Amino acid sequence: QVQLVESGGGLVQPGGSLRLSCTASGDMYSIYDMGWYRQAPGAERELVAMIHSISTTNYGDSVKGRFTISRDDAKKTVYLQMNNLKPEDTAVYYCNMEIVRTITSFEINYWGQGIQVTVSS
Repeated sequence: QVQLVESGGGLVQPGGSLRLSCTASGDMYSIYDMGWYRQAPGAERELVAMIHSISTTNYGDSVKGRFTISRDDAKKTVYLQMNNLKPEDTAVYYCNMEIVRTITSFEINYWGQGIQVTVSS
């Protein structure tokens, strides 16, 4: 059974920083793309950042220049460094990974349980 566990969320003032982490556990052969999504109340889930297996990255327009995604494959972990946070960044943040369980299987999308980030003074 594969599980993704997020950590690092919380309450921060505008202009502050947080670092989210997400670690995968369970039996797996490889991890392809890793990403972060977020969902604010009443809104659809949106892409925040994605990092591919060759470490190229994509960012949502609203976070470019403020957020940085990185990965540590040995630790099966993806990070999201969030700087200069704004109230509109308030949302539940979800980790996502494309995981291949065995050498002969296809990749499957897995999601974390979500973690709250609140930006408020």
